[in-house]
Amino acid sequence: MAMLAKNRWGWLMVVAVVWLVGGWGRAAAQDTTFKEGVRIGLVYSPGTKPGVLIMPVGGDMADSIHTILSRDFEYGDRINVVALDPSAVAEATTAARVGTGPVPNYPLYAKLGVQVLVQANVTAVGLHVSVHNVVKKQIERVRDYPLLGVPLSPEWRLALHNAADDLEFFVTGTRGISSTRILYESGGRIWQVDADGANAIAVTTTGTAMSPAWHPKATHMAYMQFGSAGTQIVIKEIGGPTRILSSTPGGLNTTPVFSPDGYTMIYAHAAESGADLFAVNAFGSEPARRVTVGRGSDNTQPTFSPDGRRIAFTSSRSGHPEVYISDADGTNADILTTFNFGDQSYRGSPDWSPDGRLIAFQTQIAGRFQIATISLRDRSIKQYTSEGVNEDPSWAPDSRHLVFTSDRGGTRQLWILDTDSGRPPRQLTRSAIRRGARLGAWSPPLRPH
Repeated sequence: MAMLAKNRWGWLMVVAVVWLVGGWGRAAAQDTTFKEGVRIGLVYSPGTKPGVLIMPVGGDMADSIHTILSRDFEYGDRINVVALDPSAVAEATTAARVGTGPVPNYPLYAKLGVQVLVQANVTAVGLHVSVHNVVKKQIERVRDYPLLGVPLSPEWRLALHNAADDLEFFVTGTRGISSTRILYESGGRIWQVDADGANAIAVTTTGTAMSPAWHPKATHMAYMQFGSAGTQIVIKEIGGPTRILSSTPGGLNTTPVFSPDGYTMIYAHAAESGADLFAVNAFGSEPARRVTVGRGSDNTQPTFSPDGRRIAFTSSRSGHPEVYISDADGTNADILTTFNFGDQSYRGSPDWSPDGRLIAFQTQIAGRFQIATISLRDRSIKQYTSEGVNEDPSWAPDSRHLVFTSDRGGTRQLWILDTDSGRPPRQLTRSAIRRGARLGAWSPPLRPH
């Protein structure tokens, strides 16, 4: 085979607080002015981000907790993490009266561009957090978050990421993406990595696995695996056993994807006369049902709409690869990427955004693949990359961030871009394996157990 990637076109391309002295912590715990489930309610001008200051954390692992919370807010791209010298923080804190302990000087913090203070302290059971509304000069929320497992372990970090995402929702109205993980292929194995790039762990032992996909509840993952009779679709329970999808026939079976309800799986099966999509009960034993009738064309890389009623996929039925859209049963198929804004007609690897508004895909421009999106409302296309070769986009749960494969750093690795701000992409993986990392698949939000 000349190339391995996750699509096939006649040839085989297989295959993202707090300074707490004791007085502050006790005062915060006694506050009753906030209402659970109510956001902080600050109003910002379009294009601006709220200034949030995470005060120095009190207790064990304070520096690590401060760093992780700050980075989570920064990577979410909705919060301006205000960095102040510790001496400036001290100057902005005054003693209100004897016996109360230090309290924030809200007017001074406001002058320093801070709208929200996050105050955190490590307790025997987790993290005690208070959120101060600098504009209203009061505490808006107090909450305790459990920290599970050994400090800095994947479980401990996930619990801390979950706290960061919850705080981001309280401040901005949108939940963060820190408590997520990304599956990818490297060296023929499936790996997972935290959305901040930490804890890269191989989750398969075989050297022939590719095309990972998450179950919508993150209880399972699916991938394709080479075997003696071609490639098979494997479903693996997270932390549990694996099984072969029995309905897949011999030959090439690739690019599995779960439906939003988690019960149906669609995958591509290739024969000598082309490739078509098939649907099957992911956890049953019924025979697969044919979804597309390609008549010799290649139909691969399916992705579901959030409501599960439609799919987008890559098809060569027009003579070259384009993104098509149809009902989930394959009827009413129509070409989606009809506007030729590049000089090559090759578009594929679609991924439907969780909010249903956009489909991300890769498009060939000047001989290189780049990442773009197309609007389902007016079919307008927007290109996001231009440096290097960029492929296989996958949406974060916030429908704003994309993980993709790029060789812009010299080797093929996973990168994350923010489709709203236009800030430079950040590198996620740093795999030392010769072929690098590719084929990222972003998880739904994960909850600590």
